[in-house]
Amino acid sequence: MSVDEFLVWSQDLPEGERYELVDGRLSRMQSERIIHAETKANVWLALRGALRSAGKSDCHAFIDGVSVRIDETTLREPDALIHCGTYDPNALLADNPVVVVEVASPQRPEIKKTLDYFSLESVEHYLVLFPAEGRVLHQFRSSTPGEIVSRILGKDARIDLTPPGITVAVEALFAG
Repeated sequence: MSVDEFLVWSQDLPEGERYELVDGRLSRMQSERIIHAETKANVWLALRGALRSAGKSDCHAFIDGVSVRIDETTLREPDALIHCGTYDPNALLADNPVVVVEVASPQRPEIKKTLDYFSLESVEHYLVLFPAEGRVLHQFRSSTPGEIVSRILGKDARIDLTPPGITVAVEALFAG
């Protein structure tokens, strides 16, 4: 199945049933624990607040439901993202994601997603949150072409997300 075919097909799904498309195959998304939902809500609020504080009116934070086209047969739905530039509010896809965030869970293969997200030239940062440990894996493009840097940060750290030019406290990303 192509991404375009998937987008048409997915419009008739029952409420609450969600899929990603990976290499042309449907991948059903698992039900979420409350800690997962609380964490992604906090991530969205923290990113939105940081964008507003930095005066980044050309960038917007979105929570899950907004998908990212990786290629013609792969579409991912991150837990949150920052999109910079203009967008169609009726679109299903963010066409210029700059920061993508996943909240880690035992059912989801974040490593393959790292490869998928960084195949997009626009993606500069990928955050994977580990709520039980209160830590974040921050992966970002270095100034050396093709090099991705990884850092593991605790709750007392701050994350520089440039672009789009914001800083977020790790603690703000987690529930409670």
